[in-house]
Amino acid sequence: MDIYTRKSNLKLILLIIGVVIGVATVAYTNHLANKMAKEEKYKARLWAEAIGRKARLVRYTKELFSQLAKEERNKVKVYAESTKFILQVNDNDLLTFFNDVITSNNDIPAILCDQRGNILGARNMEIPEGTQYFSELPLAIREEFSQYPPIVVDYKFSLNHIYYKDSNLFTKLKQTLSDLIETFISEVVVNSVSAPVILTDEKMNVIDFGNLDSSQVANEAVTLKLIKKMQAEHEPIVADLGEGVKRFIYYDDSETLQQLRIFPFVQLGIFAVFLLVSYLAFSNARRSEQNLVWVGMAKETAHQLGTPISSIEGWIEYLRELDGMKGNEQILDELQNDVNRLALVSERFSKIGSVPKLTPHSLHDTLDKNVSYMQRRASSKVKMEIHQGNDFQVNINPQLFDWVLENLIKNAIDAMDGEGEIDLQVSEDSSQVIIDLCDSGKGIPKAKFETIFEPGFSTKRRGWGLGLSLTKRIIEEYHQGKIFVKQSELGKGTTFRIALPKVV
Repeated sequence: MDIYTRKSNLKLILLIIGVVIGVATVAYTNHLANKMAKEEKYKARLWAEAIGRKARLVRYTKELFSQLAKEERNKVKVYAESTKFILQVNDNDLLTFFNDVITSNNDIPAILCDQRGNILGARNMEIPEGTQYFSELPLAIREEFSQYPPIVVDYKFSLNHIYYKDSNLFTKLKQTLSDLIETFISEVVVNSVSAPVILTDEKMNVIDFGNLDSSQVANEAVTLKLIKKMQAEHEPIVADLGEGVKRFIYYDDSETLQQLRIFPFVQLGIFAVFLLVSYLAFSNARRSEQNLVWVGMAKETAHQLGTPISSIEGWIEYLRELDGMKGNEQILDELQNDVNRLALVSERFSKIGSVPKLTPHSLHDTLDKNVSYMQRRASSKVKMEIHQGNDFQVNINPQLFDWVLENLIKNAIDAMDGEGEIDLQVSEDSSQVIIDLCDSGKGIPKAKFETIFEPGFSTKRRGWGLGLSLTKRIIEEYHQGKIFVKQSELGKGTTFRIALPKVV
């Protein structure tokens, strides 16, 4: 298994681990959110039950107060009858008894008036200042005592009326119970419900609300929209108040629950950004280290080649001067060509790491020169052709660009096992000159289209995997062009495309 296969497998494993962690995080957070949602729904139901209990308590207190009111009216009637009999009884013991009955009413405010409405007496209240006995009952006092109809006292010579209202104790008890009920329901709302809730009647009129800004329920249209939103997300809770009266509780997720639902995605997003930034940082650092290694190796190689090349050139000149080498000039010329090639290779390596100078050159001449050179050194079973209409001027560095063409042609020859066809097709678009180098070799799997340009990747048993990596660097970093695998089919061949900017 090569390093790139291991690298791909490692990336896949890390991706799977990351997905598992992400899914587990989202699942667990959703579990917590659902648990909290159930608790909030339970609290909303608790609020509904509290409202129902409040309604039952109100009904019970109404019945209780109604009973107390009847008893107080009966007391007033006894008081009225006692005042009636006081005028009719001559027996001192009976007179004392009825007087005790009258004085025993020490809590129910009452006013005795004659049939014309003049005040005859009062009990458990102060007559307003400026009002005298035997004067007409003021309208304000009459309205204050109009809660209950007056009790008629039928004397033989006149009809008197006793006006009364709830006793002070009765009033205080009613107010205390009402305050307790309101405090109870407020405590339930505040302590049991943390989510926004709205209590409505059957016609969707808002009766009460909790955990909402009052401005949100001030506008009827906004409130109705809010209720429909709550209804779409959660089924409303029905509070049965008895006697056919129902209330509806609409609620939404609390702010904490909403944040909890979003949190895992925010967390994963931050984690993904962190991983991306870390990956880019490490990739750039690794690429910088590789660049330093490439530059160092290239310059060291160029330096090491310099001495033997100079020495070989000297020996060739020495051989030319020997008498025994007459007639072998062709051999010496080929040796000189190879030495020149070595010098060119050394020069290419020396340019790695520095910015090369680009000058306009004829693309036709450049391609023809390199194809001719490679054709003489390839098998006679390999055919190379250039298909070009118009000639184009391109900005290139001849030494480095020749290196690119040699690498591509040599790789194509190796892929064809020394037998096949290599076609170089030149075309153009609005901004680029395009060179398609097609071979009839083994082809490249689609999954390897990008990997083949990585340093160290090679399909050859003795390959270093540096040729295409250097080729990509020369085209894209030095010539501002593009190189990629345009298409490839296993067993049929591969097409590499080089795109260079047009000369302006």
